[in-house]
Parts: sequence; C-alpha cells; structure tokens
Amino acid sequence: MAGNPLKDPDWPVQLADRIEGLVSTVREKTTTPVVHIARAVVYGLLAGLLGIAAVVLLLVAATRALQSLLELFLSWDRAVYASYLVLGGILCLGGALLLAKRHSPD
Repeated sequence: MAGNPLKDPDWPVQLADRIEGLVSTVREKTTTPVVHIARAVVYGLLAGLLGIAAVVLLLVAATRALQSLLELFLSWDRAVYASYLVLGGILCLGGALLLAKRHSPD
C-alpha cells in the first residue's frame, strides 16, 4: 500500500530505528578505530617508559653487584673503575654486534 507514510502508525519507530542504525554504523567505522589507536599509543608509551626505567635500574644494580664482587679482589676505588670498564665493554660489544647486524639501504 503506497499511501501517505505519515498515516502509518509505525513510521516513527521505523524512522528512529533507521537513524539509530545509521549512527551506530558511523560510530563503528570512525570512533571505534580511533579509540583502539589511542589505547595502543597510550599503552605503548607506558610500556616503553617502564621498559626504559627497568633497564636503567638493572644497569645500576649490575654495576653495584659487580663493584661488590670486585671489591673482594681489589680495593674499593679500583673495583669501581673496573666495574665501569667491564660493563662499559659489555655494552660496547653489544652495540657493535647490533651495528654489525643492521642492514644497509642498498
């Protein structure tokens, strides 16, 4: 029956359902991906900052432990310098290995 849609008693419900469906479709295609991206950025930054803090604390603890170990064989002043030399050498070797594994753009 192709009559006047305003005389149909269900047209407000149908119109509201269509508008709600359209709004939810637009929200799913725009807002939801942006929320996921924002969460990924926030959690990534948080994990990065906590990772950096953990590495720094690990290096400080390793330096102090090595100083205490070397103090058994050397004086305290020499143990401090030796620990810096040992950990600095290990970090330099690690950096050299990572540098050797990098790929050139050619």
